[in-house]
Amino acid sequence: MEIRREQARDHDTVGAVHRAGFGGAHGETVARLVEALRPDALSLVAEEAGEVVGHIMFTRSLLDAPKRLLPVQVLSPLAVTPRWQRRGVGAALVHAGLKLLDEAGHPLVFLEGDPRYYSRLGFRAGGELDFRKPSLRIPDAAFQVMTLPAYEPWMTGTLVYSSTFWEHDCVGLREE
Repeated sequence: MEIRREQARDHDTVGAVHRAGFGGAHGETVARLVEALRPDALSLVAEEAGEVVGHIMFTRSLLDAPKRLLPVQVLSPLAVTPRWQRRGVGAALVHAGLKLLDEAGHPLVFLEGDPRYYSRLGFRAGGELDFRKPSLRIPDAAFQVMTLPAYEPWMTGTLVYSSTFWEHDCVGLREE
């Protein structure tokens, strides 16, 4: 499996990966979110035998810290086509992205996700490190963070998602 930066020729396939990975109306919402976030994102794909089977995106948001607003990264979304799930594709994408973000000097990466999955990759509940979630609709356990080597103890506060997440209503859970 090869992990590489997404290219323009991958855009349609990446949308299909998210539609299949998330399913239903939510898959379509996530595919539209990817389109909107793409211009300013670190976007990686996993390719197996010439087929894109997974995708991950990291984008800039802000941490409202006591000293100043601090640029941070948000991991969202991550998807793997169903027939390639549970084979380490998602973990490989996460690790590759975190390595690039670390090399670029980013201090923190936040996400909303399943703590059983992301804790195995080194993420922790944001509240454990005194971070505050940007919405009450985010379950406490799902609001997670990874500190990278550039992190310093003063870097705490409230995550402020980029407006794109709000515009696509992709923050927290909505009632069915």
